Amino acid sequence: MAKQPIQTAPENIEAVTVTEAFIDKYKKHIIYGCCAIVLIAAAWICYAQFISKPRNQKANEALFKCETYFSQENYEKALNGDGQGCIGFLKVADEFGSTKAGNLAHLYAGICYAQTEKFEEAKAELDHFSTKGDIIISPAALGLLGNVYANLGQNDKAIEYLLKAAKSADNASLSPTFLLQAGELYEAIGKPEKAHDCYKEIKNRYVNSMAYQDIDKYIERVSK
Repeated sequence: MAKQPIQTAPENIEAVTVTEAFIDKYKKHIIYGCCAIVLIAAAWICYAQFISKPRNQKANEALFKCETYFSQENYEKALNGDGQGCIGFLKVADEFGSTKAGNLAHLYAGICYAQTEKFEEAKAELDHFSTKGDIIISPAALGLLGNVYANLGQNDKAIEYLLKAAKSADNASLSPTFLLQAGELYEAIGKPEKAHDCYKEIKNRYVNSMAYQDIDKYIERVSK
């Protein structure tokens, strides 16, 4: 994902350089996260179609039409509709906000904005997404919000949400990725000891993760 220009004071140039490297390194993570969320949401909708009440079913159907454009990476129509059968994620969220589909539309809208580098709008939509009670999509949403804050140059907030995402996920697939991202941002703001804590948690708790294979290099880097 391309990065946004970040305004900063001269003394923070080194930290900004590291942050930019972080953004470049993880620019594909949102894309991968999108694919995962699409699959999860699609499975949820297929189930919901059989058990939902009329209003929920109408919301699910509206969301499904938007997902078609989303899967094609046509984020403009996914967000705002096509003037025909698809009303767009923004309208789904507005009209069906009390439903699960309406809540999920905020997440999709946030992803669409992030993918088109409109990070302030992405943050606003993700802030409206309720993560309560979901152990699969919620960690991904928190991690996405952390990445959005990183793109906005707000490293402290990025770290906060990445750590929340890692704790919420609590698995070897997602948690090490978020901890690694948080650790690198800690390095960017000159807190190697905090970065060390993140890397050690990966080493101690997630021995079966991909991140574990290279984690000693990260630990060594911040132990100098």
